Amino acid sequence: MPSLDLTPGLITTREKVAEVYGGSVFSGGIVPAKASKKVFVYSDPAVGEKHGYTFDGWAESDEFGLLYLYTGAGGTGDQQLKRGNKVLLDTLDEAWQADGGQVHLFVANGKVPGKAEVSQRYVGQVVLDAAQPYEERKAPGSDDVMRWVFVFRLRPAEGATLALTEADEVPPATQTTVLDLPKATGAPKLPKAPAAPKTPKVAISTGAKDKPTEQHVTAQTVSHHAGGQRAVMRREGQLVAEFEKCLEAAGHEFKSFQITVKGESGALVPDLYDATENVLYEAKGAATRSNVRMAIGQLLDYRRHIKVPPGLRLAVLLPTPPTADVRDLLAAQNIAMVTQTESGFAGFPVS
Repeated sequence: MPSLDLTPGLITTREKVAEVYGGSVFSGGIVPAKASKKVFVYSDPAVGEKHGYTFDGWAESDEFGLLYLYTGAGGTGDQQLKRGNKVLLDTLDEAWQADGGQVHLFVANGKVPGKAEVSQRYVGQVVLDAAQPYEERKAPGSDDVMRWVFVFRLRPAEGATLALTEADEVPPATQTTVLDLPKATGAPKLPKAPAAPKTPKVAISTGAKDKPTEQHVTAQTVSHHAGGQRAVMRREGQLVAEFEKCLEAAGHEFKSFQITVKGESGALVPDLYDATENVLYEAKGAATRSNVRMAIGQLLDYRRHIKVPPGLRLAVLLPTPPTADVRDLLAAQNIAMVTQTESGFAGFPVS
């Protein structure tokens, strides 16, 4: 019986993976293998580059550590949480994970010599970010028509070491652009999230993609995932979703923006822009000083880039009122405050 040891840095093919573990060779980038209780994710940043976007790759690490972005399935039209995209989202299910379910990430590694087949470099075992499994971004499809795509957020699985090279980093933007996001989406309905991994690690090499011998080095980044912070992130998403309902009930038009900055990778996406009242909101899941200070910085940064009518006002959206001194801080910066109450939102509409 054929065997294949999934060691980070391994160079293989989809055909070989399917031969050993099951799953289809031709079913897109997200391949379930039910018999072996695995889901294989095949990332190929070159596919997006053909259409003018480069979301796939190793993103800048955040407070939770390493983050790998992966664009969902669907070449034209708005992507849907169906088929492969749903398969990947469903890997958050605790029962599936408890039954031995695993997600494994591969990155395209050039053509197999003498064949049209693409070789695959095994990066390692990953999990979806438990608090924010995906973002929705605007990107052109294969028909050059702008549409919504899912950008899944992958983290190293507990105890996993990922073999990533510098070539895997998301490339910086070549120019600064601001796209209108005509619909603002709230927190997705997700399966019950598992506990966050405790100490994932990543091995980073400076070798090129086609040099597998340079993919095993000792430099590591260790991330400690804070469950409390993740709970705050979930509350933030729920808060935005509830506030969107409030805006809809008031007949307000709202949206957001997708900002890419020249020389930087990734995208900046403000939480909400109320076009009816010309107010830009940044939400936080807890009314602590550190959260409010972060919101202030984000709002000032976003304001520099977006093009809106004169008189833009800034506001923070919070689940509860902060301390008196933090309220004074917001007032000193001329930033309004809207807080959730049992019956709605205090401070809305912004005066």
